[in-house]
Amino acid sequence: MNDPEIRALLYPLLQGGVYVDELPTGSTRVDVVHITEHFMHGYEVKGDGDTLQRVSRQLACYACAYDLVTFVVTEKHLLKVLPLLPEWVGILVASPAGLHLHRPALYNASVERAAVADLLLLEEVRQFLMARGMTGVSLLRRREVLNVLRTAHSIPLSALAQYVRAQLTARLPQRLEARAERKAERQRLGRLRRKPKTKRKKPRSQPKATKRPT
Repeated sequence: MNDPEIRALLYPLLQGGVYVDELPTGSTRVDVVHITEHFMHGYEVKGDGDTLQRVSRQLACYACAYDLVTFVVTEKHLLKVLPLLPEWVGILVASPAGLHLHRPALYNASVERAAVADLLLLEEVRQFLMARGMTGVSLLRRREVLNVLRTAHSIPLSALAQYVRAQLTARLPQRLEARAERKAERQRLGRLRRKPKTKRKKPRSQPKATKRPT
């Protein structure tokens, strides 16, 4: 099974809230994140054609940002992925018959403020900090703002996470519109590539004038 086939099985299970594809998370992208009023659940999809080489790096990024994490793998990967994932990470197994739960995701205790804030645009994070009375952040760069969040223990993770969920949810219509535009552009380019090229007709050469013998 490939990635699109597995996602088609996953999406109907994500009840309530919204879901976002390919959300940048740390140094990688989570395949799907389910966002509700109360949690963010990151899903990583591993189809038959994928490898498990990046699992450790992906999990390190997801563990800092998401309340719940689940890997959706095919039966081909199940035995190999089990030693790579701690017990709190959920596992769904994909097959042509559907998705079945190997183990549920448990709440993640290692979420960090900076990683959660990093899911947003820089200006959105600045606005959050200024709204909480923090001064001098309007000109800070992303790295500096994230460093502030790592050390500012007066900012509750729960308040920041609630703000991030609200911002990502509000931004979804823009993402969907941009996705539709990209899809339409891909289709247009595909039609152009498939369009048969018409050969230019060579202009007929004019017969050369010959002198009549006098």
